[in-house]
Amino acid sequence: MPQAANFWLRKHADYQAAYLLARKGRSPLMGWFCARRPAERRSLTAGMRIGLTVPKALGGAVERNRIKRRMRAAVRAQPLELLAAPLDLILHPRRTVLDCDFRKLVAEVEKVLREAARA
Repeated sequence: MPQAANFWLRKHADYQAAYLLARKGRSPLMGWFCARRPAERRSLTAGMRIGLTVPKALGGAVERNRIKRRMRAAVRAQPLELLAAPLDLILHPRRTVLDCDFRKLVAEVEKVLREAARA
């Protein structure tokens, strides 16, 4: 697994840059935004960086944190070769992530990663 510090999008500016250049997509469990990282920013992280946004509309803090924990675990379960592209990917999970089978969530994240890598 890539280093945790470089694997996730952390800064607001990185999210904003990704949104400006992003292509949108949807899946049954989440929406997503995918942007190629410009060449000058690729040296910071070799592979994909992933961000999660879980708005307050999805529930209270307990539900939102559970959604984030499940999403992070689903991303960590992916093969490394799917995370090699120099992309910034922002995932917007839906509330159904709380109740869905975890194997289904992992498969959905894999499908999104494959589709994003083709972008």
